[in-house]
Amino acid sequence: MQDMNSFTIQTNARTSFINIDEEVSAVLLREGINDGIVTVFVPHTTAGITINENADPDVLADMTNVLDELIPWTNNYRHFEGNTAAHVKASMMGSSVQLMVENGQFKRGQWQSIFFCEFDGPRTRTVWVKGITNQ
Repeated sequence: MQDMNSFTIQTNARTSFINIDEEVSAVLLREGINDGIVTVFVPHTTAGITINENADPDVLADMTNVLDELIPWTNNYRHFEGNTAAHVKASMMGSSVQLMVENGQFKRGQWQSIFFCEFDGPRTRTVWVKGITNQ
């Protein structure tokens, strides 16, 4: 097993999808994770993580629009902090993804990337990465 690593992200908008492929790849390299499994985890209740298309930025814009239509920022929510929509969106995206690693590279489809999903920004956020190697 490898030690857990983390990195921080500074978000600049209430909602954003940030490609974190390079940061996760840097952890694989730094920790010497050549073959195994890596889990990428977001320890925040108003942010999430997902894998989706990285080729056309309109996909992320569409995701943002659909989420905003389904879960509007104001809607007679009872949570006193006023960010219920962010909590719901984060739960829909999920707090982690797991990826296979071969030859020091995480396995993914041609158009796929890992995205940090901000729903209550701007904020400074943390992402944890934990790798388990095949022995």
